Amino acid sequence: MAEAYGQLGKFTEMVNEYITMIDFNPGYLPNIQTILQNKIANDLRNMSDLVRQSLLRSIQKYPNESKYSELLLWLFLQEKDFESAFIQAKGLDKRLAENGDRLLNLGRTCVSNKDFLTAEKCFQYVVEKGSLNINYTTARMELINAVNDRVTTSGNYTQADLLRLKQDYVTTLSELGKNVATAPLIRGYAHLEAFYLFNTDTAIELLNETIELPNLKSQFKAECKLELADIYVFDGLVWDAALLYGQVDKDFKNDILGREAKFRNSRLSYYLGEFDWAKDQLNVLKAATSQLISNDALSLALLITDNTNLDTSNAAMIVYSRADLLDFQNKDSLALMVLDSLITGFPNHSLTDEAWFKKAQILKSKGRFTEAIVYLQDIIEKYPDDILADDALFQLADLNENKLDDKEKAKVLYETLLTKYPGSLFVVDARKRFRVLRGDKIN
Repeated sequence: MAEAYGQLGKFTEMVNEYITMIDFNPGYLPNIQTILQNKIANDLRNMSDLVRQSLLRSIQKYPNESKYSELLLWLFLQEKDFESAFIQAKGLDKRLAENGDRLLNLGRTCVSNKDFLTAEKCFQYVVEKGSLNINYTTARMELINAVNDRVTTSGNYTQADLLRLKQDYVTTLSELGKNVATAPLIRGYAHLEAFYLFNTDTAIELLNETIELPNLKSQFKAECKLELADIYVFDGLVWDAALLYGQVDKDFKNDILGREAKFRNSRLSYYLGEFDWAKDQLNVLKAATSQLISNDALSLALLITDNTNLDTSNAAMIVYSRADLLDFQNKDSLALMVLDSLITGFPNHSLTDEAWFKKAQILKSKGRFTEAIVYLQDIIEKYPDDILADDALFQLADLNENKLDDKEKAKVLYETLLTKYPGSLFVVDARKRFRVLRGDKIN
């Protein structure tokens, strides 16, 4: 009946029949979700409205039946309407006397979609169930992680924001204690102290304490060593950093952690101006099974190959690698100054577009979007055949679409990328975004 109504274009009746199937047998719910998901994918807005209206009528008619609320929660997630999903999930949790599992999962989904405020509401709800709740510790840790993500990725945080976040860490760890269960929280706190509050001594002490915790899994201990090594790099203790990177590389030689350690050690050599050594190590990593590490290694190896041996001193490359290090150390103002010195001191150097791109990235992270756009446009106009041109074009389109809310300009830029750089790695994403902006129905 539902399919027949669909063929006749009677979509309200079609949706009602599908919902009636759940009345007949709740076991049909997963099948109905799959069917509706396909229908919504073909006509997201109108079909979503019809499903929502039908479900709301069913909820009003059968207020004690949770299956309709379950399906409405699922619908909100399909639409990425996380605020409504939170309200629905909270209602279900109370009605079914749950322990907050549903809210934890929803909070994690919100974090992965960068809706940190709704994520915080989800975790806070579970925390407020009290310390005797089975999910209390997890929720406390997830809550502070969400706050951390919101603050540090905002691009416009203040010192007061960072200090409040630090106090949250201190309070939470004071309550939960420093142990294997809270080790990930300690690592996050150490990162905040080092890279945002510049208290490297505190961060180093925290990580050393964590590494010595009894019964800590070897994988996580290695991750803490990599974090500690990064802080040593931040603090200028390059030999201590190299030693730790080497330890993890040796202990996890055939594991992704070992390859990550080798990459970071190679990057350290690059920061120090040891370009030939760094390039040799990076070439080994090009065949890494982890695509992410392989791409990072390839990008850095290409950067070194394309911009060294142009003169005997590699002076410009040394300046650029210093700016890269300052960027890694979250010393954005200094990094921008060094990049400016490169641009003015070495006019028309092959690194000019790299310097512009690095400046754009830093300015974006600080929320200075209009300034970032200037450098991205310079790359597109003056280096249209360079390896960074399609990257700059995609980022320019993304800024117009998501930060400046100029959808029409973004659409034009995505179309330009598709026609001018058909072999770009960004083509698939650009085509999808272009079609959405054009109003196509995306399945």
